Amino acid sequence: MKAEKLLSLTLAGLATATLSLPQEAMAGKPGFEKCMGIAKAGKNDCGTSKHACAGQASVDSDPEEWVYVAEGTCEKIVGGKIKASKKK
Repeated sequence: MKAEKLLSLTLAGLATATLSLPQEAMAGKPGFEKCMGIAKAGKNDCGTSKHACAGQASVDSDPEEWVYVAEGTCEKIVGGKIKASKKK
């Protein structure tokens, strides 16, 4: 009985973790671009070299943090810089 419950909890945890993956881990958002340097603290969309996940930016306007914005808007925002994609 204990093994069944542990397996059930493990599978539930894996399902939750998969559903909560950051957008970058799944795919980019069509019609949007990654804009660096404009994210507010705690409002970034994915990880950087400083942390592993969305919502973990520690300061406003960190040049490494990014958020999705509609295509064509990033360069119109003061401090915004389009994040280069890692296409192979």
